[in-house]
Amino acid sequence: MLPQNLQAESFAGYPPEARKLVVDNLTVLKKLPLSFLPSMLREVIEYDYKFPAERAAIDREVANLASLSPKDFDLWFQALSRIELSTKLEQVDWVNHPAQFVEQESAYLWSSRQLDAFRTAATEYGSRLAGVSAPEPLPVARLGIGVIGQGVSSYDGQLFRKLRSHGTLFTQIKPEEGLSQLLSAVAARAQGHPAPYGHWYVDGGRLAARLPALTSVSYKALEPVRAALLKRMQNEISRPGMGPEELRSSMARMFPGDLGMDSGGDPVLDRFQVKVLTEGSGTQIFSTTFAQWAARECLRRAQPLTLLVRYAPRQRQKPMNEMLSNDSESAEVDPVGSLIDADMGVYYQWISQQRLPGSERSVFLAWFEGHSQAVLVSPSLPRGSQSSSALSLGELVALATG
Repeated sequence: MLPQNLQAESFAGYPPEARKLVVDNLTVLKKLPLSFLPSMLREVIEYDYKFPAERAAIDREVANLASLSPKDFDLWFQALSRIELSTKLEQVDWVNHPAQFVEQESAYLWSSRQLDAFRTAATEYGSRLAGVSAPEPLPVARLGIGVIGQGVSSYDGQLFRKLRSHGTLFTQIKPEEGLSQLLSAVAARAQGHPAPYGHWYVDGGRLAARLPALTSVSYKALEPVRAALLKRMQNEISRPGMGPEELRSSMARMFPGDLGMDSGGDPVLDRFQVKVLTEGSGTQIFSTTFAQWAARECLRRAQPLTLLVRYAPRQRQKPMNEMLSNDSESAEVDPVGSLIDADMGVYYQWISQQRLPGSERSVFLAWFEGHSQAVLVSPSLPRGSQSSSALSLGELVALATG
């Protein structure tokens, strides 16, 4: 099938909101080149399970395509229209399985030496779209918080080395009730600026508190889901001919119900958690990797106003077969190694936050849990400086966001 042959009935298998979106805009979708349309449908088919920020981006893109004059439409897609695809690709069910089509298309473009041309054309399209499709201004400056070092009584190494040059290092923070103060500050922001999936708490261990105003995700709460996934992974690996690409494709097709998640839960959040576990490398067995990947995906997809990520000790590295067995009783934790992992993790969290709109106003705080050391990156504070002010964590957040 080619795009010009699409009918409303072609999307009968789509979830209701995604189906309505494509049917309402069928005229413009039929004009898009086959080299491009499945990539767009890969996002659209998940529309019902996406966060508000993702939906808004799709809505803006579709509205922009519908508003283009014939001349501008040709300009935007002339390079993508020159990409030649095989008859075999045209026969793939790219409407209902766009992700599989995109995988096969990438392989074909590489083999036919068109990958560079496609990449250039796609980049040009993305640049044009960014130039005409700006998101709404933020109601408040974005706040990111990273808490590292749970269970570490002392550490002689230097922490936050990569963040220090971007903010102020505080060396006399009052650590008492520090985590509670941070959670209270995050909850207060959520209540003052309510937004669906706008304020998050991700914990690499067990949630320190359940706050209804926050979207909460934790490694411990997903233990039954991780166990079910690891069992399925072991079964898949034992099959003859199963390689890493086949395993990745198999995991990408998993849904919350496949891993025993309650069908009465939040379908958007459940789908997010499954994707963190099935698309992230090591998120199933290392709590620090889970926290880092969940933070990355949360920022990329939900684009929250507030994100607090707390790292917990992960298990020590062992042979892969032992880790996949999910024997939690024999797992030995590595607090110091986890601290080092988390130190890099909060730096990546800050980088991901800086990629979002409003980065010039954003604030980021990283704290060594239970200790007096923290670094604060804020447009109101000098970079590469140090302070010995005796502040609580609550006062530190107020200093940056007040």
